[in-house]
Amino acid sequence: MKTWKKRTKAVHSGIRRSQYNEVSEAIFLTQGFVYDTAEQAEARFIQTGEDEFIYARYGNPTVAMFEERIAALEGAEDGFATASGMAAVNGALTSMLRAGDHVVSARALFGSCLYILEEVLTRYGVDVTFVDGTDLAAWEAAIRPETKAVFFESISNPTLEVIDIASVSDLARAVGATVIVDNVFSTPVFSNAIAQGADVVVYSATKHIDGQGRALGGIILGKQDFIRGVVEPYMKHTGGAMSPFTAWLMVKGLETMDLRVRAQAASAQTIAQALEADGVLEQVVYPGLESHPQHALTQSQLGAGGTVLAIDAGSQEAAFKLLNALEIFVISNNLGDAKSIATHPTTTTHQRLTDETRAALGITPGLIRLSIGLEDADDLLDDLRTAISAV
Repeated sequence: MKTWKKRTKAVHSGIRRSQYNEVSEAIFLTQGFVYDTAEQAEARFIQTGEDEFIYARYGNPTVAMFEERIAALEGAEDGFATASGMAAVNGALTSMLRAGDHVVSARALFGSCLYILEEVLTRYGVDVTFVDGTDLAAWEAAIRPETKAVFFESISNPTLEVIDIASVSDLARAVGATVIVDNVFSTPVFSNAIAQGADVVVYSATKHIDGQGRALGGIILGKQDFIRGVVEPYMKHTGGAMSPFTAWLMVKGLETMDLRVRAQAASAQTIAQALEADGVLEQVVYPGLESHPQHALTQSQLGAGGTVLAIDAGSQEAAFKLLNALEIFVISNNLGDAKSIATHPTTTTHQRLTDETRAALGITPGLIRLSIGLEDADDLLDDLRTAISAV
């Protein structure tokens, strides 16, 4: 299996067939498991063996299929599936940190990630330092000998800054700090984060992995001793596990993810180039454009610009008019979906932040995040141009 390409792993890894030898993976909708004897129950609570389960909050055959498949795809030793992407971020950080520990984080983050770092971790005595994630000198200055972890989004939400995973990982490794990467915008299709130095990778499976807006889910990926020795005890006792039905949806989503994401990224590239060439908008931000500050890094680290771009209409009033004039794009706050989605971060995903913080992060009142779906790229471009002309 190690020699298989990603697309093959996404279809065949981690399969557990029952005695019926079904083709499509089974859903084991059970919260508990039966033991043949009291002695067997005692032994399993001491140490679970391969394909042995206790309780769905601890593990489940369908969930295990998803964990093993995405771990194989990502090049990780193991994974723990969670109830949502934010449960994955929280679990990866909180499971390993204690009062007095020091974390260095990129400043440009999704609003809920910022909340965990600014509010939750500091509430319990964790010292957090924020830096400009694209500035390696800032990382080097902030990382201390006692730093326990560094955290960043490989592509930031929604301003699409690209972080140099290998270089930041080298700085963290020099002091023994754990590198935790939120890799949602990079996607498992284009990601090589673990090979590039990340210790732990988290995904919101709600996004590209499901890809059809059906269910919440997340995954924490890393070395087996971290996943089973640090993450699993925390997650199973705090209740952030993924449900078996959700895991089945995610397993099936992985089968088509490569095709979907590559098609979406190709459309995003086409649309971004066309909108930039039109020269009407205040700004078009897309890592696949040569005008992007980290374009060269994007090509070497990912090989593609991803499925999301950002445009600036100039003001909140103009942004709202543009959004309201769209016909194909839906106004929502998800991304990575088969349907194209337009989001206004200032008033939705990042509305909790102060005006000063948003300005520092580059989240302007006119900024619109566009998640490109599976519709025809020409239709999407026509929809955007018509909405832009209406403004």
